[in-house]
Amino acid sequence: MSPRRRALLLGVACLVAVAVLAGLTVRWLRDGDDGPRPDQARPGTVLLVPGYGGSRTALTRLAQRIEAAGRTARVLTLPGEGDGDLLQQAQVLDVAVREALRAGAPSVDVVGYSAGGVVTRLWVDRHAGAEVARRVVTLGSPLHGARLAGLGAALAPGSCPAACRQLAPGSDLLRDLDEPLPDGLPWLSIWTENDETVQPPDSARLDGAINLSLQQLCPAARVAHSQLPTDPDVTALVLAALSPAPLTTPTTCPD
Repeated sequence: MSPRRRALLLGVACLVAVAVLAGLTVRWLRDGDDGPRPDQARPGTVLLVPGYGGSRTALTRLAQRIEAAGRTARVLTLPGEGDGDLLQQAQVLDVAVREALRAGAPSVDVVGYSAGGVVTRLWVDRHAGAEVARRVVTLGSPLHGARLAGLGAALAPGSCPAACRQLAPGSDLLRDLDEPLPDGLPWLSIWTENDETVQPPDSARLDGAINLSLQQLCPAARVAHSQLPTDPDVTALVLAALSPAPLTTPTTCPD
């Protein structure tokens, strides 16, 4: 074989090796199978992500309960009216996470209410959140979309802001997120069967998470979507999920 042909074949082999390595790297980054994970016994700052519209009121009460349990908690302020691009909202969450880590937190716990849970899922997917999130809890989150958003996008697109369109079932954004969670990220997704806003309520179900309808534990519970962050049973479940103890599937109603 001539030196020129040998050099050509060697160059092709190198390119193939680089391509394979790049593919494996992308797969590792997407799957998160072997990345670093925070110490579950060392809780850090709790960040709470509001739902569609960005109201902080309900989550402020939950943050106060978390702080009363000895944790540092912060409710995020979403940009604009809280109904803009969910990808931008995920960037706001990432900035808050990096600030908490720079301030000395060993990790973060994230509580996402309603669309805030979708923002959290985006953050995990687009910002390698599984490497710094010790745990995630979502409340009534339309992780597979909400019929109300779908109707708005179809019937009144001019009155359906970016987040509304992104929360429509089958949107490009939600299709991109339709995959299991990274391995090793403890996630508790809670919803209520009485949810009048997120339909169907089990749109909150997420592959790889602990999925829990409140009525599985508390059959008599009558909790609307807006009551999830302040309901005593839900609050107790959130506090237990954020504790230093291992995150396991709850088996009894907190009361």
